[in-house]
Amino acid sequence: MAIVDVKVPQLSESVAEATMLNWKKKPGEAVAQDEILIEIETDKVVLEVPAPSAGVLSQIIRNDGDTVVADEVIAKIDTEATAGAVAPAAAAAPAPVAAAPAAAAAPAAAGAVAMPSAAKL
Repeated sequence: MAIVDVKVPQLSESVAEATMLNWKKKPGEAVAQDEILIEIETDKVVLEVPAPSAGVLSQIIRNDGDTVVADEVIAKIDTEATAGAVAPAAAAAPAPVAAAPAAAAAPAAAGAVAMPSAAKL
């Protein structure tokens, strides 16, 4: 099992600590590389912390509202759990998306009136 640490990014020299705002994912959920996991607020800026690699968020170490410092480990990602956790969700997602365009095309075929600017085309 390969575990990757999610760390607080480097803060500016004048900033000593930051506050964890809102986790975008929960433990057990699949994450893509560079997907935003959490927002961290300093006295000057709000930073978005991306996932360092793809996998499954296995553990959240620091919670919303906690105060953290640069390079502190705030979560862990299991990179080997990706295949089993993501495959069923990926297979189920395309089916509803494919049905939606067919339903949207039906009203157009039933004699829907085009806008004047579109009718000129």
